[in-house]
Amino acid sequence: MIKVGIIGGAGYTAGELIRLLINHPEAEIVFINSSSNAGNKITDVHEGLYGETDLVFTDELPLDKIDVLFFCTAHGDTKKFMESHNLPEELKIIDLSMDYRIASPEHDFIYGLPELNRRATCKAKHVANPGCFATCIQLGLLPLAKHLMLNNDIMVNAITGSTGAGVKPGSTSHFSWRNNNMSVYKAFEHQHVPEIKQSLKQLQNSFDADIDFIPYRGDFARGIFATIVVKTKVALDEIVRMYEEYYAKDSFVHIVEKNIDLKQVVNTNKCLLHLEKHGDKLLIISCIDNLLKGASGQAVHNMNLMFNLEETVGLRLKPSAF
Repeated sequence: MIKVGIIGGAGYTAGELIRLLINHPEAEIVFINSSSNAGNKITDVHEGLYGETDLVFTDELPLDKIDVLFFCTAHGDTKKFMESHNLPEELKIIDLSMDYRIASPEHDFIYGLPELNRRATCKAKHVANPGCFATCIQLGLLPLAKHLMLNNDIMVNAITGSTGAGVKPGSTSHFSWRNNNMSVYKAFEHQHVPEIKQSLKQLQNSFDADIDFIPYRGDFARGIFATIVVKTKVALDEIVRMYEEYYAKDSFVHIVEKNIDLKQVVNTNKCLLHLEKHGDKLLIISCIDNLLKGASGQAVHNMNLMFNLEETVGLRLKPSAF
């Protein structure tokens, strides 16, 4: 069994991670660290886990008792922890914050998008889990980058559920404001754009186009639905072939001939892609569950790869399609 520790256990991503791991046939949670909740039952915070677990939050860190440590911490906190603690040499780390997503000589974290860096992830000791928007958008673009087809500015509109803002209440996640409402935020300046560009440049070294990304807040709890527009004269059937070939060995990305909707992926680790051609414009529709494929599901996927397990173990989940 893979012995697991979790730091930052009270948020939405941690709740989903705990749910996945307590049902994972090859994993055992040793501790869930949360200083503010130490001594409380997990179900006091994650009430959806009633009847699933008797685990209790702890403020202790028995790092020598685990094989892998997940960070479900605020941005900046993983780096602070890494710099202030002596970690066991063989301990594997999966970080769900954005602290190590950008490659640097100062760290050895692998960018953990399996559809891009599967081989490196399998050998990695430290993995930086991608951002949710970044995952959804990259999966819509990677096959084009592989074929050196991203030579013009890319237009992206994407809407995310309220869980993307985290568990701490705020003015834009308040039900009275969010319900029956919609708004734009961080237009052209979203923090996930640099990691998207990094991945595209990894496949297409010449890539230097702008990604005109406009994120929206949606009046639903979970999921990301993105529309991407790229200029190309290549025929649709040839593009579909490129996508099917690129994702042929990937268990969670599916090219769908019919138009897609968000409920087809909610509560799963899937990404669905639908492609359409309108003149010289290629429309790519991409959707994921922000808490699973965009966070905790992808983290478990990375754990499976790091411990040489079949990648779908613990991740065969039914979508909330109705």
